[in-house]
Amino acid sequence: MKISKEAMIRLIILGGLLLGLAIADICTPDRLFSAYENRVLASKPEFSVKTLLNGSYTEEYETYVTDQFVGRDNWIFIKTITDLTLGKKEVNGVYLAQDGTLIEKHAPKDIDGELVEKRLLLLKKLSDWWENKSTASLSDTNGTLRIMLVPTADNIYPEKLPDNAPYFAQAEFMEKVSATINDNYVISVTNTLNSHKKEYIYYGTDHHWTTLGAYYAYLEWAEEMDMTPVSYNTETVSEDFFGTLHSKTNLLVKPDTIEAYIFRPEQNADIKVYYDFSEEYKNSLYEEKHLETKNQYGYFLDDNHSFIRIERENPSPEAEGKSLFVMKDSYANCLIPFLTEHYETIYMLDLRYYKGSLFSMLETYDTEGNMDILVLYNVIHFIEEFQYY
Repeated sequence: MKISKEAMIRLIILGGLLLGLAIADICTPDRLFSAYENRVLASKPEFSVKTLLNGSYTEEYETYVTDQFVGRDNWIFIKTITDLTLGKKEVNGVYLAQDGTLIEKHAPKDIDGELVEKRLLLLKKLSDWWENKSTASLSDTNGTLRIMLVPTADNIYPEKLPDNAPYFAQAEFMEKVSATINDNYVISVTNTLNSHKKEYIYYGTDHHWTTLGAYYAYLEWAEEMDMTPVSYNTETVSEDFFGTLHSKTNLLVKPDTIEAYIFRPEQNADIKVYYDFSEEYKNSLYEEKHLETKNQYGYFLDDNHSFIRIERENPSPEAEGKSLFVMKDSYANCLIPFLTEHYETIYMLDLRYYKGSLFSMLETYDTEGNMDILVLYNVIHFIEEFQYY
């Protein structure tokens, strides 16, 4: 078959482009971390006959090539524009909301039913341990156990989602939680957040709630715990925050604003924050260095750490001698500053990074037998990540 001159030129151009990309890809060193996407990138898998035969090598290599492909961030943008042109309303697991914001997709089919049951069993095990501990204690003050699982934005703003867009009904999951453990342990914030949904309670480019959303949840917690909530002054620390959902789409959208809430002029003066079991501390609940990076949400408590200890040197009479142990995801990071006004010591544990015995740790830090415990996650992260030994 005779090939026309025009077709030959196109083939040469296409071949040259592919060859150029291949050469650029080979010459470009692998990246360990993507600041743009705020995640660790896949590294080149180690080859073996076993991994080749069972298929894991090819799967890992495909992920590696995808993560390390030259110009990855620009290709994400091109893919997004292509999907929008084709009329799609969901890109890379992100819904394009009707008001121009981005909402993370959590389809029912993506929620593992067996995993849900495992998480509920672990929660039941924790509550049983707590009740047995309280029964065995001779003290009249045994502390409290509370569970706060926060709905994600798709459950607060279903009307913003594309027509017929599927989303996991988290209210039904919370009913299972209440049926699994003592309902008195559960602090529901869904109605509170729904009543403030017209306010700025979730970021438009990120999967987290805002400090305002966390504050409304804190008010619910304070009422449940019979504590007087603190008043505050608002300080805007960033007006150009583009979060994780923006990184998945690379769309030109309105940036988010990050606010810190200041309770007292001397708020940080008597605060000591210890990270990852270190005895070196910082006198601040915030890390401004993150405001100069893509991961600006890391401003709250220096992003994610396996373990954090917060101490107040001059606690109020209400807080003196009281301690709180928090099992958490990153949703907790902007809420915890409110709680420092009510406790002398707060321990924060991210179970993703801790492989020791949870109950042994709880007993180690509950020296007086009256430590409060709080499980604080968004619902999806709880299902995906709540695991202990």
